[in-house]
Amino acid sequence: MIRTVDLVHRYGDVVAVDGVSLSIPDGECVVLTGANGSGKTTLVRHFNGLLEPDEGVVEVNGRQVGSDLVAARTAVGMVFQEPRDQLVAATVGADVAFGPENLGLDRAEINRRVTASLAAVNLDGRADDRVDELSGGERERVAIAGALAMEPDHLVLDEPFTGVDAPARASVLDRLRDLVASATGIVIVTHDLRDVLDLADRVVAMAEGRVVVDAPPEEAAASVPTYGVRAPGDWGRAPTDSAGTDGDRSDTAPPDRRC
Repeated sequence: MIRTVDLVHRYGDVVAVDGVSLSIPDGECVVLTGANGSGKTTLVRHFNGLLEPDEGVVEVNGRQVGSDLVAARTAVGMVFQEPRDQLVAATVGADVAFGPENLGLDRAEINRRVTASLAAVNLDGRADDRVDELSGGERERVAIAGALAMEPDHLVLDEPFTGVDAPARASVLDRLRDLVASATGIVIVTHDLRDVLDLADRVVAMAEGRVVVDAPPEEAAASVPTYGVRAPGDWGRAPTDSAGTDGDRSDTAPPDRRC
């Protein structure tokens, strides 16, 4: 389980996450949404210790994240919004193998994980391709495969379908369904609810650093447009931005540092 209690994170004088208490049990799929700048990316980066809280508690599997970063980062796999932030090797296969190699696994198990993870994102037979020659969508799929290869207890994906074509997106969603069925916790950070509502057990929406919706998918879909999120039936219409965030801001580098 991932658990936060009264979590606060500040960037200077700006409160990016403001007293968030949230629990994500094993095997549950949570879709985390909200307008750009609402605090969702900052929140999930606490789950494996990429950020430290200014106040409050973050626990993974009953242990505070800061007390054992290796355990937290083994238990919580993270796929970043920008894949170049986490690709570390020259070839696709070497990149996907990097995490399992650092777990000290034997070569047969590493190869098994690499093969299965590449198949899950429709990159079968691409292990020898050079990472620097891939498209943006292909790099995103390699990043997802690298996280899958770690076989974590929880998998956090930040805008995982950006630039990913429909067949690969469908393959990844099928793999995520399998993971949920095997008791892996999934957190999907996204503005696009169209593909993920059927997968979600809960939808959590944030605005101004706080959780403002935490509900089953059908109930949440009726509420999230209030907070600048387009529900599946709302595409083609501009989202309402009553939560006070700037719809053109990026979660990765907003002017007020709220991400």
